[in-house]
Amino acid sequence: MTAATNRQVRLAAHPVGFPTESDFSRTETPVPEPAAGQMLCRTIYLSLDPYMRGRMNPGPSYARGVDIGEVMVGGTVSQVVESRLAGYTEGDILLGANGWQDYALSDGAGVRRLDPAAAPISTALGVLGMPGHTAYVGLLDHGRPQPGETVVVSAASGAVGSVVGQIAKIKGCRAVGIAGAPEKCAYVTDELGFDACVSHRGDDLPGALRAACPDGIDVYFENVGGKVFEAVLPLLNDFARIPVCGRIANYNLTGPPPGPDQVARLMGLTLVRRLTFRGFIVFDHLDRQPDFLRDVAAWIRDGRIKYREDVVDGLDRAIPAFLGLLRGENFGKLLVRVSEDPTL
Repeated sequence: MTAATNRQVRLAAHPVGFPTESDFSRTETPVPEPAAGQMLCRTIYLSLDPYMRGRMNPGPSYARGVDIGEVMVGGTVSQVVESRLAGYTEGDILLGANGWQDYALSDGAGVRRLDPAAAPISTALGVLGMPGHTAYVGLLDHGRPQPGETVVVSAASGAVGSVVGQIAKIKGCRAVGIAGAPEKCAYVTDELGFDACVSHRGDDLPGALRAACPDGIDVYFENVGGKVFEAVLPLLNDFARIPVCGRIANYNLTGPPPGPDQVARLMGLTLVRRLTFRGFIVFDHLDRQPDFLRDVAAWIRDGRIKYREDVVDGLDRAIPAFLGLLRGENFGKLLVRVSEDPTL
């Protein structure tokens, strides 16, 4: 191995409220040498995702958080540069979770070999990766959309939401998105084929959403929370299903959200309208991965699912790109190209 250093981004402090650059540290360490039963992998693409904000917090959650001084967690596509592990050879392209760094050692646990001839390798972190899988199981298994129903999804231009709406259309539903910037709303309708998209930055989100959903909402795929959920709540039909995937509007709160306590109203509507709220984590549905890969890959080939990637170059841009993600500045699945993609 000839490279001298391994650049890494580590957690320097648990954020209080919105993260800042000082919550991270940039370090350089020697490139590790693989021992027997290990391989050395060079990161090509690093995925940046909203869940990472939760992993920066102390205390228990559905997955172990990042400790102070540890390399930030993250999904990666990498290439084997040296192998002492049976079954893997130099040049193999792998999906794994090597985090925010140039190089990592792997014993093969939790990795999947990718075929660059089957799909661009970057898609293994997006439409054919965790975000696409999340959309697939969240909508189909927990949303249970039926032909003719109205499906609403927040963060509709993002990696998860964009797939949710397109699958809803495939299943014969009316798909309505909620997004931010006007160009994102235009993309959702003009490129992805949603029936409507409203901006949460508009002057009258509740009114705009009501106009877009004249027959109410049967499935609401929750990615945002906050004022978006408040606009959705009164439009939910009897027996509506609400898969709860994320709540990015609340990730940086340091106390209760402003405004009146909505718990009593929420519980009342849940009872009267017989609503079903279901939180889910994609890791609980790994058994559905073969179905997901089969169906979504076929829909992409048929042109029924389209995707967009927002790629920034260089590990040094990972921190500002992640902070921009939390502000909604990305447009599509956010990736960091850490090193040259050998398949292009």
